[in-house]
Amino acid sequence: MLIKPTLSFLLILLTTLEGFSGPNTRVVIDPGHGGKDEGAVWYGVRESDLNLKVAKKVEALLIAKNIPVTMTRRSDVFVTLTKRAAVANKYTDVIFVSIHFNAHRLTSVRGVETFYASDKGKPIAISIQRKLVSLLKTRNRYIKRGINYAVLNKTKCPAVLVECGFISNPTERSKCNSSGYQTLAAKGIVSGILQAR
Repeated sequence: MLIKPTLSFLLILLTTLEGFSGPNTRVVIDPGHGGKDEGAVWYGVRESDLNLKVAKKVEALLIAKNIPVTMTRRSDVFVTLTKRAAVANKYTDVIFVSIHFNAHRLTSVRGVETFYASDKGKPIAISIQRKLVSLLKTRNRYIKRGINYAVLNKTKCPAVLVECGFISNPTERSKCNSSGYQTLAAKGIVSGILQAR
């Protein structure tokens, strides 16, 4: 017998499919740097501030989708790399996303790139990178192995480190410092996480 689905049933189904289910249900968001570690600083724009702003937007978007979230820091404080990884290692079903902005001595360099250390993190890196390039309309610097990043190597779960733009590039710095760009970066990260599921 063919049962015609009701509208309420379809809405429930769509909500379930959109949710974050199965393994890796929790997302640990790591706003890079903080406190005495400002990260890159160009013309008054501090990387640590931008990282936190984007991280909070990512958190809000994930919570709106009923996805459990843990932040490694919620204010301008210093957290060691070991402690950041330890936050993720407390959980069994989790992914780790470290949020950063980039800088280079050549101020013409621009774009976004995403790092991963293990093969477990590679699909997430690919997905996030694609979404960021599409939404931010900037240069694709592709995914790369971040073998020297402690937060990637010390975490036991799938982990990625996202570089959302170059604050050393005058044009990109202006964009990175805007709320609109930060919102798009957050949406790209969240969409990438969900698509990688």
